[in-house]
Amino acid sequence: MTEVLQDIPFLATDRVEALLDIERHLITAQSTIERWFRGQWQRTPPPFYASVDLRNAGFKLAPVDTNLFSAGFNNLNPEFSPLYVSAIQHYLNQYHPGLERVLLIPENHTRNLFYLENVARLRELLELSGLEVRVGSLILDDRMAYNLPSGNLLLLEPLQRIGGRLTTAGFDAQLILLNNDLSGGVPEILEHLEQPVLPPLAAGWRNRRKSQHFAHYRAVAQELAEVIDIDPWLIDPVFRRCQGIDFMRSEGRECLVANVDAVLEITRERYAHYGIRQRPFVIVKADAGTYGMGIMTAYSGEEFLDLNRRERTRMAKSKEGLPVSDVFIQEGVYTFEQTAQEAVAEPVVYMIGQQVLGGFYRVHTERGRDENLNAPGAHFEPMAFGQTCVVPYRKSPPDAPVNRYYAYGVIARLALVAATREMADWRLQECRRQVNEHA
Repeated sequence: MTEVLQDIPFLATDRVEALLDIERHLITAQSTIERWFRGQWQRTPPPFYASVDLRNAGFKLAPVDTNLFSAGFNNLNPEFSPLYVSAIQHYLNQYHPGLERVLLIPENHTRNLFYLENVARLRELLELSGLEVRVGSLILDDRMAYNLPSGNLLLLEPLQRIGGRLTTAGFDAQLILLNNDLSGGVPEILEHLEQPVLPPLAAGWRNRRKSQHFAHYRAVAQELAEVIDIDPWLIDPVFRRCQGIDFMRSEGRECLVANVDAVLEITRERYAHYGIRQRPFVIVKADAGTYGMGIMTAYSGEEFLDLNRRERTRMAKSKEGLPVSDVFIQEGVYTFEQTAQEAVAEPVVYMIGQQVLGGFYRVHTERGRDENLNAPGAHFEPMAFGQTCVVPYRKSPPDAPVNRYYAYGVIARLALVAATREMADWRLQECRRQVNEHA
């Protein structure tokens, strides 16, 4: 088992006081914040699960990615399994009462043992919650059992479609839970099922866009910022989008150059306003997709005028070899958190429904404070959550673990609210599509 950090990584920056101000503000406004969140969940229910990558620059604490197909349950602190099970039960009681049988569908990369450990752990938590669970594969023709390094045994079974229902060897599931982000599109076997599917098929990365998510996030960050009286930029990264990009043919460079420079200019103004001496940068990545592929750090738009072939090749493809044509340009948020061994780290927060479970630190010994850490060579350190992240302790310093984790949880739940609004948009679009089909 991975050794649990006894303390959160420290902030190696001279801007610690700025973060303490944000944390003090969140702690003081805790009652108002929790009331605001409660109102959001009453209007729009949250997804079953989600994880949010955060970056802590000392002067800014913001999300940089939100994943609706969380794939790191094996990296959570196992000591707090009762909390995870309780969150699953709470979600099921609220949104799927009477549910007994679940069919879990993972990604297709069956050789990735780390990922399969995640599937095994997720299945275990679902079973501990009182569910009967089978794991169905989109690609296997026969059963396959995996003896994992943790000692867990994971059985994958081929999926079968009988009418409008999905099954494995006669297992009549009442709900389909996807742990496959559908980057390659929606397989025909999953379309028009009688059983409910979580997350909805529209949440797959073939359809979903980071720019849409962060547009919703910008709105919710502004709403909360008005309620608690802070500058929304402190929790919201600036972004732009470019379409019709062809990195291999160097097409669309003008859009990239202009929008990279636009994001940098806004960031410089905010840095000057707060007296921040760091150099602004941007992260450029595919607008659709995950797994940390096709990501580049840039300090000026001109850098995209002279990309070498290796850089263009790396940016031109995303997961499953899909070509990148829509590009997301996001204000770079430094990570000034680092371990005692001086490796840079970033928190990843996991949620079931609206409940914050905890999370882990993604740590990389070969990456810098301005780089993507979701890359080969990263390892994970469970956060030492001793309690839920919705109750700060006002008598402790703002940077005490319980209070720092509360701040993480607030920002992660903001991203979750944005995701619920995305899902509401998808439902509306589906209703309109069905109306048009029957018009």
